[in-house]
Amino acid sequence: MRSRVDELLENMTQLEHELEIELSRARVRWRYRIEAGRVRFERDVRQAHERLRQSIPRFLRESSLPALLSTPVIYSMIVPVALPDAWITVYQTVCFPLYGIARVPRSVYIVFDRQHLAYLNAIEKINCVYCGYANGVFAYVREIAGRTEQYWCPIRHARRVRAPHVHYRQFIDYGDAAGYRKKLPVLRRQLADEAEEKVD
Repeated sequence: MRSRVDELLENMTQLEHELEIELSRARVRWRYRIEAGRVRFERDVRQAHERLRQSIPRFLRESSLPALLSTPVIYSMIVPVALPDAWITVYQTVCFPLYGIARVPRSVYIVFDRQHLAYLNAIEKINCVYCGYANGVFAYVREIAGRTEQYWCPIRHARRVRAPHVHYRQFIDYGDAAGYRKKLPVLRRQLADEAEEKVD
């Protein structure tokens, strides 16, 4: 029997779908399209963007001293971000086929496209590439961890979890022992079905 939590989670999924539709409408409003994986703005829009680009000297003059001084610390995080990126990729390459779990495509989570925006100067483009990489890695790691948790321990926590991964919605209620035994094979099959869909 479906719980009220399940109904609410289903409503959230529907709202997320509607949000994606609205975000895709922004392409029309901002007059760009995606062709062969590249973003293309209409010519007059691109020219307007170029006029709005801030020069690097002006950008540096208008930046706060704390922001400038903290830059080396921010960029030093590249190593701690790159390590889990590499390690989680090895992990899923080795383990997911053993469990029958579909591999997570890295390129879906780590996206580089903001550097093509003509209104960004070179420093802003580098910042955007860096932030896109770091946040993409964390999303990629989270998806792999979510699939792993669905395979090994798909039980909701007794306490509220802030912003759980997407797989958490299907997990079994805390304390539902019979539901756990019944639903665990189903949840594992879902991960295997995703792997088969990728092959087809």
